Amino acid sequence: MSFRTAMDIGGTFTDVVRYDERTGRVVASKAPTTPGNLADGVFSALGRVVDDPSEISFFVHGTTQGLNALLERKGARVLLVTGEGARDVYRIARGNRDRMFDLRYRKPEPLVPRSDVTEVAGRLDWRGEELVPLDEGAVRAAARRARGEGFDAVAVCLLFSYVNPAHEIRAGEILAEELGEDTLVVLSHEVAREWREYERTSSAVLEAYTGPVVRRYLAGIEERFAERGLTVPVHVMQSSGGLVNASYAMRHPLQTLLSGPVGGTMGGVAAARLLGRPNAICVDMGGTSFDVSLVVDGRPDISAEARVEGFPVLMPIVNLHTIGAGGGSIAYTEAGALRVGPESAGAVPGPACYGRGGVRPTVTDANVVLGRVDPSWFAGGLMSLDVEAAYTAVAGLARELRLQTLQTAEGICSVANAKMAQAIRTLTVEHGVEPREFALVAFGGAGAMHAAFIARELGISEVVVPRFPGAFSAWGMLEADVRRDLSHPYFRSGGELDGADMASRLKDLQDQALEELAGQGVADSRMRIEHAVDMRYEGQDYTLTVPLRDAAEPGTPGFPERIAARYADAHTRRYGHATPEAPVEFVALRSTGFGVFPRTAATHAAQPDDRTRTVREVVFDGEAHPTPVLRRGALEGELTGPAIVVEETATTVIPPGCVASVDGNGFLIIKVGGVK
Repeated sequence: MSFRTAMDIGGTFTDVVRYDERTGRVVASKAPTTPGNLADGVFSALGRVVDDPSEISFFVHGTTQGLNALLERKGARVLLVTGEGARDVYRIARGNRDRMFDLRYRKPEPLVPRSDVTEVAGRLDWRGEELVPLDEGAVRAAARRARGEGFDAVAVCLLFSYVNPAHEIRAGEILAEELGEDTLVVLSHEVAREWREYERTSSAVLEAYTGPVVRRYLAGIEERFAERGLTVPVHVMQSSGGLVNASYAMRHPLQTLLSGPVGGTMGGVAAARLLGRPNAICVDMGGTSFDVSLVVDGRPDISAEARVEGFPVLMPIVNLHTIGAGGGSIAYTEAGALRVGPESAGAVPGPACYGRGGVRPTVTDANVVLGRVDPSWFAGGLMSLDVEAAYTAVAGLARELRLQTLQTAEGICSVANAKMAQAIRTLTVEHGVEPREFALVAFGGAGAMHAAFIARELGISEVVVPRFPGAFSAWGMLEADVRRDLSHPYFRSGGELDGADMASRLKDLQDQALEELAGQGVADSRMRIEHAVDMRYEGQDYTLTVPLRDAAEPGTPGFPERIAARYADAHTRRYGHATPEAPVEFVALRSTGFGVFPRTAATHAAQPDDRTRTVREVVFDGEAHPTPVLRRGALEGELTGPAIVVEETATTVIPPGCVASVDGNGFLIIKVGGVK
């Protein structure tokens, strides 16, 4: 048992990485994703790098099962149980308008219709003290309805359960007793023990809506792996950038919502550490989507809450911005103009050049037409591309636009690049972050093909292409730690703060985090705990999370002044101003437990081989350039563009005016010319 293995299931390909703990060698491969039964693609990809699953010492994978169910609205049928008088909290939602100038704006349609919301009597006050006992008969009636009408899941969200969960716990016991294990029961305080009723309800509903799909998938994967001889637990990537074992993920499926894309962010954190560059923009361009995330000061950019498909989610989550722009994105005309995406050709039939029946032009087809892909050695030789089919597809669109085929192919790439550059601006410029101060880490099957063009448009001078860019998200999962996030409501004004009491509450959270890490199989020597507190100025609605030195710090002299100063600094960084003289409030305590895993090696040795070098005509800015096509393993010294670098999982395009070199860790560093 010496292979640490990770897998990322994308819309087009399933990527796998194997790290040999004995030799330090990393091997990556991929296989087409099988939408009808994802497990088939998983085992097809795994078989390319591991002959015997019993040799695997650690296995982790990312899944988009829950996210796909949400995006396609194919989740479970959910019965929502609320407190008496709170039936319409979920439907009313918030009154704010996210897009003020969009005349067609509509709130997201709730995942649970009003007819599937039922009330039960019982009430706690804001301190968690019981005013009216829980109506257990009403809970049993809800269970009978869930069983009789075929609901897949029940979500329970009662008022003030984040302070005192007693009513929710009892309701959960009754529902489990009445419904058995076939129906998922979700309690809101277990999903998000935080204030704000609508957001907590939304989080519970999302877990109930996506949970059955995730549970079935993970149970099936575990069973099939066990049949094939896997003797170690299956780990799953969380939306927070941490790992949990599959059994925990099945109990808390919402944690896996952004499981797949987050692996790339954690790979970006590892790359930033190896490169000695604390700030990086991570861009993951696959076959279907383009994901953007940030590494700031060597850490992933994580928020305590987010919105997914317009629905609020209260849980630590990597800030990701996703658009429908990938290698499989379809190009078409609309009102006489060229459009690209968000519709994708997917894995089946795929781009026209795949030869699987696709006839509509895609971004990949455009790159084939421009000569920017080696058709005989695509995906490390696993596929041979049909160049004629790509030309036919793009030429058909060119006739609609009354352009030349090459002009149309460059136009497709330019439109896609502009969309991706704007996605990066959404996560950077619109939040006061200057992208020119960051390196662009490009990965995904198509990311390295477009990275230099995107960087030039944003004024970024350096692009980093890691080894195995097409499988980089899977590699990033091997760089992640087991992670457990805990929170506790703690409403206090700064003048009322009892530092000893806060320290005691944090110590309780720390003990709970350590216990849960032990339950994940983490040894004591590999455990680490971080603490923070959510704060705001009096009268504010939303909060900022301020780190603490340790659990005992609140009990030390001068803490109120120190934490207020830290909050002012955080407020200035986030909003550009602060009011140090204003009183502050504490809202919640947070403790995060980490189970640290060994890091994989990142070494590179050039393997010169003249037979791997060819020259072909590649189109840049409307002109054909004689361009060398090289295998990545053979690179050494500096390489002046234009050049095409091919490897097992991706193709890197180095345009004219750019210079590339390979560093000691095997990263391909591209200095982008033409940047002001």
